[in-house]
Amino acid sequence: MSELLPSVPSTQPPGPSPRARPQSPAPSTHACLRLASRSAEDTVDIGRRLGQMLRPGDVVVLSGPLGAGKTTLAQGIALGMGVAEYVTSPTFTLVKQYRPSRPGAHPPLYHIDLYRTSGAAEALDFGLDEYLGGQGVAVIEWPERAPEALPAEYLLVRLEMAGEGRIITLCSSSPRYVARVRTLGKVLGAYAAGH
Repeated sequence: MSELLPSVPSTQPPGPSPRARPQSPAPSTHACLRLASRSAEDTVDIGRRLGQMLRPGDVVVLSGPLGAGKTTLAQGIALGMGVAEYVTSPTFTLVKQYRPSRPGAHPPLYHIDLYRTSGAAEALDFGLDEYLGGQGVAVIEWPERAPEALPAEYLLVRLEMAGEGRIITLCSSSPRYVARVRTLGKVLGAYAAGH
């Protein structure tokens, strides 16, 4: 699924000129975090912590095979955003909107499922772009179905089955998300997965 992640420009400058003073390294424009979830409860907790950090206009794409835990992670994200309603996969409705239980405490959550779409044109026809970058947070399952319809900046979350558990990898090359991925790495250290 690496095709979903935008290419990351090199942060290394060309070789120094003979008179150049040493410079501090350029800040990294890419961050990835690899987490191990041993249970559905772990996956919900990881999602909850992520949901607490999301802001209006954020787009989170959830990539992984059927049964990997995308909707379970979305349930955790919703909890972190203050949504009390039980979150289900919007496979047949394509989009389900959730409001936090305390109005104004968090932005609305748009849970989007592109599984039944046939590509970017169909996703845009149903109005996908209306849910992206606005006052809410968009969480998109099955982004592989319409990658051309995704915005330039998003947080990619890959879920992979690993025995009875899951490996959850968060990656972004967008300045909007890099610092938050690093912060999550500190907050979720107990879930850190080896390489």
